[in-house]
Amino acid sequence: MTSADTGASADFGLLSPMRTAAQATGDRAVLQAMLDAEAALARSQAALGLVPREAARAVTAAAQAGDFDLPGLVVRARSGGNPVIPLVEDLRAAVGPHGPSVHRGATSQDIMDTALMLVARRALGPVLADLDRIGAALAGLAADHRDTPMAARTLTQQAVPTTFGLKAAGWHALARDARTRLHAARQALPAQLGGPAGTLEQPGGPAVLTRFAAETGLAEPLLPWHVLRAPIADLAGALAFTAGALGKLAADVLVLSRTEVGEVSEGVGGGSSSMPHKRNPVKAVMIAAAARQVPALAAILYGSLAAEDERPAGAWHAEWQPLREALRLVAGAAADAAELVAGLRVHPERMRANLRVAGTPGAAAALVARALGEAE
Repeated sequence: MTSADTGASADFGLLSPMRTAAQATGDRAVLQAMLDAEAALARSQAALGLVPREAARAVTAAAQAGDFDLPGLVVRARSGGNPVIPLVEDLRAAVGPHGPSVHRGATSQDIMDTALMLVARRALGPVLADLDRIGAALAGLAADHRDTPMAARTLTQQAVPTTFGLKAAGWHALARDARTRLHAARQALPAQLGGPAGTLEQPGGPAVLTRFAAETGLAEPLLPWHVLRAPIADLAGALAFTAGALGKLAADVLVLSRTEVGEVSEGVGGGSSSMPHKRNPVKAVMIAAAARQVPALAAILYGSLAAEDERPAGAWHAEWQPLREALRLVAGAAADAAELVAGLRVHPERMRANLRVAGTPGAAAALVARALGEAE
């Protein structure tokens, strides 16, 4: 493989319209995060008098992703199994006489783990903002339609009357829970610094880790977590929950927007290549597609908890792509869901016309008030 080959085979997302956050999670973003980690390490050591301050300034100034040959790094990464090895070589060359102050006391996994935590934190900011938008819109729908009657359906059949407000309140509760979990996982994302075997074998010891975490803005871990992959598992769980929570919303919209049901519709439906009369619920389709993929990616990340020794062979490496893809899919689902609920059209007249079972919606309206009261 040559540098030209990597450009020709670049993945632009042609088969992944349901994902986004490419700018925050793409190769250049990962490269910048690795450089940010190296620069933060140099600054941490300089603050403790372990490397010259001018060296830290030089490393920080040189840590600009645009100045590095990204396709070349991709090619050279294969020989050592990770991109940090050739990157350190290039960064040392870029700072000339300050080269010995680059990557001092660190191992490749320290930089890669820290970089991916930085990527995750940066990617999740917009996701949390979208979840806020989703929550606000769903709270409005629930309040507006707390008394709008519709058929509750169980095992695909009409059961008893309910209200659309209660259904929207359920979506709201899941979106709120997803935000809580994702925010907690984001706040806990830790820096990584353990050295070759997780013993912090370097001058300064734990003091360097404390300064390093502060410089990156990540949490300070109790221990190096080279083989203690709880942070990745916790993030995987929060991502899978968020995808599923939004997937429930999408699943209901897909059913309720069927031509034969027609109780809701997307504000701007998608077209068809062969049937111009159709307005497909594309946002819901994309969310549903993401919700089916993220749990499988989370399973890979959970599997990497079973990591042997003090640094694992393969378990750590297996996390990189699934984590990035899960971040992209959840970001896409959140963005699509925010647009979907903001423009969702509710058709109360169709809900009443479709209602074939007698009775009252019970305490549905009170449950809506209860749900929204808990959110206040």
